[in-house]
Amino acid sequence: MDRETNRVREQVLRMSGVNVLKCMRCGKCSGTCPSYEEMDYHPHEFVYMVEKGEIDKLMASESVYKCLTCFACVERCPRGVEPAKLIEAVRLEMVRKQGQNRLKPDRIPALLDEELPQQAIVTAMRKYTK
Repeated sequence: MDRETNRVREQVLRMSGVNVLKCMRCGKCSGTCPSYEEMDYHPHEFVYMVEKGEIDKLMASESVYKCLTCFACVERCPRGVEPAKLIEAVRLEMVRKQGQNRLKPDRIPALLDEELPQQAIVTAMRKYTK
């Protein structure tokens, strides 16, 4: 694994807080996934790919966007591994690679809408400033 791949892997692991070594690859998370049929890679494979540093391969897959982050995989895992959190971290890393990782305060007024809950703005600020 090269230096950049290792850096991205460590960043994803840090952001997600997931211990990929706890996964025993039983596939229960994938068996619960409502998007299973739509994905190239499945939740148990997400964990393995991050563990092995195959994050570029995962980022190139449509599976990252097919994940609903419904956390069914998290609920089903007997070891407490959280594949959905890994995918969220991979998505965030993808956004950062594209240089769009910050919601700038001066852009907020244009995004406001009378029907938009204030919590949505706070959540966006937290997510994009990690």
